Amino acid sequence: MSLTRRAVIAAVAAAGLAGCDAGSGSAGGAMPESHPPSTPSDVEPPSRDPRTGRRTGPGAAAPAVTRATAVARYGSARPTSWGFDAPGVLTVLPRSRRGIALTFDACGGPGGSGYDKDLIGFLRARKVPATLFLNSRWIDAHPAVFRELADDPLFEIANHGTRHRPLSVSGRSAYGIPGTRDAGEVFDEVAGNHTKLTGLLGRPPRWFRSGTAYYDDVASRVVSALGERPVSFTVNGDGGATFTPGQVHTTVTAARPGSIVIGHMNRPTGGTAEGIATAVPRLLASGHRFVRLSDAL
Repeated sequence: MSLTRRAVIAAVAAAGLAGCDAGSGSAGGAMPESHPPSTPSDVEPPSRDPRTGRRTGPGAAAPAVTRATAVARYGSARPTSWGFDAPGVLTVLPRSRRGIALTFDACGGPGGSGYDKDLIGFLRARKVPATLFLNSRWIDAHPAVFRELADDPLFEIANHGTRHRPLSVSGRSAYGIPGTRDAGEVFDEVAGNHTKLTGLLGRPPRWFRSGTAYYDDVASRVVSALGERPVSFTVNGDGGATFTPGQVHTTVTAARPGSIVIGHMNRPTGGTAEGIATAVPRLLASGHRFVRLSDAL
């Protein structure tokens, strides 16, 4: 592990990536209860958006792998890793495409369903592309904003899960947030929002990031079986939406070509927007370019 990578992980450990759910309870408390996502056999039939002709609604598309198949295939597998860089998880862009990928999470739920319009406004004003990882709860809280973002070619919409859980097949937790307990719950966490996004977008999402960006290697394989690539990060841009603008600026300007930068777009009172607004021009002036994940892979 490089010195830069170790420094990034140390910064994350200090600041945490649970900022999406700040205010939802104590660090060791349970996640708020919610109804589990519908399985493909339970979903309603799709309809079509009269404006775009896209199929919409929860039944617009089901994952290629069923819950029963996922449980049968991975239910008895034992994980051997846990963290940001489990096997199969994307942490850096390939050497052939060395832009910097800005990625922003919108986590939803208590304490995490805001919308940082200043951040998005800055990206639009400077024509800086980004990949936006949206949680099912955040989408439900901002349907009109979601449509605006989805229709903007500057942005790519990705899957940030259904209930914002760390992705584990053995119930491991990260930053006090309980993880999924088995392969079935991993499927639910990924597939619930996969189905929602496919219906809304008219196509399946390509990328998935778990709550806290923690995975084990078996859960990572479940994500891949569902047709999405699990993504972590290279640079922790805003410390789970806890950094000051100066800290965001310092961290993001240290990004090198090939970096995947993680930030948050659901905490408008944090320092993310202001820090990004000073860091991005500095990086552009230094000759760096920004890409969406799909532009680089």
